[in-house]
Amino acid sequence: MAAKLDYHWHLRKVMADRGLFSTTDLIPLLDKRGITLSSSQVYRLVVERPERLSLRILMALLDILDCTMDDLIEPVAVAGAAATSRTKRAVGAEVGVGDLRPKRARIRGAERP
Repeated sequence: MAAKLDYHWHLRKVMADRGLFSTTDLIPLLDKRGITLSSSQVYRLVVERPERLSLRILMALLDILDCTMDDLIEPVAVAGAAATSRTKRAVGAEVGVGDLRPKRARIRGAERP
C-alpha cells in the first residue's frame, strides 16, 4: 500500500525569520510583483494551510522571502495511514470474499422427468 502524503506549511515561520511579523506586511510586497490580495486573503495564506495555491503567488513568496520551496513546504507521510484503511464491516464478514462461494441448490422430494 502506498504511503499517503501530507505537508506542513511554514510561511509564518519563514516570515518571522525574515523580520516580517504582520500579515499585512506582505500586501505591498505582493502588489509590487503584480499580485493583488485582500488583507483577509493574505491572513488566511499566512495562518492557515492552503489547499490550493497559485504558482504565481508561490513564486512571488519565494522571491519576497528569498527562500526555496523546501523552506515553505515540508512533505510528510501520514502517520495513521494503516488505521484509516480499516473500514466497518458487517457482522460475520471477517471471511474474505474469495472464501464466499455460492452453493448449488438441491431440491429434495421432487421427481425428475
